[in-house]
Amino acid sequence: MADSTASGAPDSVPTLSQIFFAFFGIAISGFGGVMPWAHRMLVERKNWLSHEKFAEDVALAQFLPGPNIINLSIVVGSRWRGPAGALAACVGLMIAPVILMITFGELYSRFGDASWLNGPLEGLSAWAVGLIVAMTAKLAKPMFHGRRYMAIFFAAVAFVAVGFLRVPLWWALIALAPLSVAAFWWRLR
Repeated sequence: MADSTASGAPDSVPTLSQIFFAFFGIAISGFGGVMPWAHRMLVERKNWLSHEKFAEDVALAQFLPGPNIINLSIVVGSRWRGPAGALAACVGLMIAPVILMITFGELYSRFGDASWLNGPLEGLSAWAVGLIVAMTAKLAKPMFHGRRYMAIFFAAVAFVAVGFLRVPLWWALIALAPLSVAAFWWRLR
């Protein structure tokens, strides 16, 4: 049997309940920043996806309209079990946060003016930023192996354009996507 990390496919196709509980675990682990937990669960713990396949699926999820993690759950679930897998992954991902947000919303409406909440909420914000930086570093790691200078170049141009020059994301995508595809195609000739 092929190695799951090399092929990007699990050694055996996960069941609907395994898909549901994997995404449920992702949801309850990563309140405020689930993509790092999705990587940990799908790539490192379950070995259902290779690092490269996860990065490809995240790129697809980011391109599609809607929340990235929801798109990722639908892509991954449907790959293994079709529409039922997409539904299992999506419901597994959404059920706990919906219940928690309704509960926390009610608690915040009653106790939101309490000054003792400011510190913990600021700490949660810093924690979420740290998780996003860690996931970005993990996803960027393969770009620094071998000769992937064009990928680094286009990532840097996009970062500067959107982050510093305040170019709208759509304009950056419209301009840079065809240029990067053409550059990689030309390099592969």
